[in-house]
Amino acid sequence: MMLTLVRSRVQAAVVVLSTVAALALGSTVTTHATAAPALAKAGPTAVAYVEVNNNSMLNVGKYTLANGGDTVFDVAVIFAANINYDTGTKTAKLYFNENVQRVLDNAATQIRPLQQKGIKVVLSVLGNHQGAGFANFPSQQTASAFAKQLSDTVTRYGLDGIDFDDEYAEYGNNGTGQPNASSFVHLVTALRANMPDKIISLYNIGPSASRLSYGGVDISSKFTYAWNPYYGSWQVPGIGLPKSKLSPAAVEIGRTSQSTVTTLARRTVSEGYGVFLTYNLNGADRSADISAFTRELYGSTAVYTP
Repeated sequence: MMLTLVRSRVQAAVVVLSTVAALALGSTVTTHATAAPALAKAGPTAVAYVEVNNNSMLNVGKYTLANGGDTVFDVAVIFAANINYDTGTKTAKLYFNENVQRVLDNAATQIRPLQQKGIKVVLSVLGNHQGAGFANFPSQQTASAFAKQLSDTVTRYGLDGIDFDDEYAEYGNNGTGQPNASSFVHLVTALRANMPDKIISLYNIGPSASRLSYGGVDISSKFTYAWNPYYGSWQVPGIGLPKSKLSPAAVEIGRTSQSTVTTLARRTVSEGYGVFLTYNLNGADRSADISAFTRELYGSTAVYTP
C-alpha cells in the first residue's frame, strides 16, 4: 500500500520575513537557562513536533505521567525554519518566518520553560521551494558555511540541536544543482564538529536521507536520532543507528486513530526501539490521544495541565 504524507507544511509557503539573527543581528547572545535534571521516567524518548505558525511550543510541557509526574515529552521540535536561496550571492541562507522568529526572540518564555522541565528544544529546517537544499551544495566550503549558520543559531538562542527535513527544496529552481553525493555528508560532518554535544536528528525523507556516505565517510553515527516521516505507519529508518536512537513509529496527534497509536507504541516496546515520534501537538487537551501511547511506553496515562 502506498503511504501518503499527511504532514502539512504551512510555513513553507509563508513569505520569509527575517534572516537568521546570527548573521543579520548584532545583539547579545541569549543566555541558556540551566535545564532541570532529567526525571526518572523509563522508556522510549518521546518527540513532539509543533507547527508554530498555529500552536505554542509551551503545549509540549503541559503533559505529565499520572504515575510519577514525569514529563511525557523529552524532545520538542520547532517546526520550522527554512533553507532559502539567495539569488544575489547564489548561496543557501537560513531564514525564519515571523512565527519561528517570534518563538526564538521570546526564548525566555517559549523555550526556557521547556528546558527547565528537562525537555530538549530542537529547530527543524525545511526546504522552501527555492532550489536550495541539504543535498546540492556546490562545494564543501558552502556546506560548511551553512553548517555554521545552523550552529550559530543554536548558540544564539540556547537551543539543543537541529533537525533536518529534506522536503520542498525543489532542487533545480533558480538555477541550482540537482542532489549530489557529497553535500549532506559535508554539511552534517561540519555541523557535528561545530556542536559535538547537541542533537542532530533526521526526518528520514528526501534526497539527503539516501546520501549518507561519501568518500569513505558515513555520517550515520553523527546523528542523535532518526525517525519515520509517514504518520500512522511503521517504517524503520534506513540509517546505521542503534534501535535506541530510531523511531519506526510516527503518529499525528488527533489524526492517527488511538487504536493505531496504541499498536505502534506497543510495537515500539516489543521490538526494542528507543524513540517515539509525534507530530502536530496543538493547544487542546490531547491527553486521551497521548495516553494511547504513554500507557504502552511508560505504563501510565497522561495528565494535561493547562
